Amino acid sequence: MTTTPAQSVEQPPRPGRRGLLAILGPGLITGASDDDPSGIATYSQTGAGYGYSLAWTLLFSYPLMCGIQEISARIGRVTGRGIAGNLRRHYPPWLLHLFVALILVANIINLGADLGAMGAAVNLLVGGPALAFVALIGGASVLLEIFVRYSRYVAALKWLSLTLLAYVATMFAVRMPWGEVVTGIFVPQLRLDSATLITVVAVLGTTISPYLFFWQAEEEVEEQQEEPGALPLRQAPEQAPSEIHRIRLDTYLGMAISNLIALVIVLTTAATLHAAGVTTIETSAQAAEALRPIAGKFAFTLFAAGIIGTGLLALPVLAGSAAYALGEALRWPVGLARQWPQARAFYGTIAVATGLGVLLNFTPLDPVKALFWSAVINGVVAAPVMVMMMLLAARPEVMGDFMLPPGLRLLGWLATIVMAAAALVMIASWFF
Repeated sequence: MTTTPAQSVEQPPRPGRRGLLAILGPGLITGASDDDPSGIATYSQTGAGYGYSLAWTLLFSYPLMCGIQEISARIGRVTGRGIAGNLRRHYPPWLLHLFVALILVANIINLGADLGAMGAAVNLLVGGPALAFVALIGGASVLLEIFVRYSRYVAALKWLSLTLLAYVATMFAVRMPWGEVVTGIFVPQLRLDSATLITVVAVLGTTISPYLFFWQAEEEVEEQQEEPGALPLRQAPEQAPSEIHRIRLDTYLGMAISNLIALVIVLTTAATLHAAGVTTIETSAQAAEALRPIAGKFAFTLFAAGIIGTGLLALPVLAGSAAYALGEALRWPVGLARQWPQARAFYGTIAVATGLGVLLNFTPLDPVKALFWSAVINGVVAAPVMVMMMLLAARPEVMGDFMLPPGLRLLGWLATIVMAAAALVMIASWFF
């Protein structure tokens, strides 16, 4: 049934009219993929090393995540182009190519670390050669992205987000001192030593990463192209109220799930590993293994299975965002909704990025150190990319009548300032 412009302006559809699962899409997948195996390692280290004292960082980062991801989604839905496509049209090529190169490097390293963690998790659960599992998982992920129809693939990714519930189950499988939990979440504690500051920066850099901006904007473009009658909002402003309503609900709920699961992982490792004196965790698989003697086999199994499930969700987001960024920068046909012959270079980038991630696990390169440098690159790149996004969203020639409302603009700039400050603190900590 179609609606008139007046109807769509005055009565944005409520969630029940389309069904919640139909409304949830780019925001849900983006948020869930943020809790990838590398992120799990960061949150596990935070809980193991600092107990409940840094749990507040997940509450603090939530509105910042929501703001910048909603802005990313709006740019894609309003313009019909992703972040890289808009940067290419409005900024010097050298700037775009620098950002894209850094994102490619960071994503490939992140892919390698996630694949390594997934292979190790499978090995913990069933035994067998971890490197063989790495290659098998990487190959399967590429084939699914290339040959499974976009609508089915996205539906599968939505259901994969349910694997995050494994961490909720893990938390309830251990004894939790709720008084300390509430204090850690709502009473900020921060020691001004280098290690603590770097940990806070790592949490912020994990929750607010450039590849998430590129992915969510592009998935809004994909969703618009897949939906009959949908157009970029600059061309069809009558569609704006319902679409902006959907974007906000999708993004805020997706980011809430992401940060809730991250918080659960911090609390679980604080209640088990930190309480038992295990304060150093370098990988998510190591966190799962450390849980076994402390929290029992059930908690260990759930935690390890969650690593595999979230990794399957994160791999296409990491490889896909890299391919979107490079493809739009070089004017290639891009999109998971396209068939292989229509977008060979785009799908080739996905395959090469994932393949390089697999190969990293067969080199002497220390995956923990590589992941650290990936986080450094993401942390350094995030603030400049966010500045460019905020400037894009303020330009009438880009957004037309859909420039950001004052509250969202303020939140976006606040997130940008926080990430810039976090990057400066991280850099300063190396010298002082």
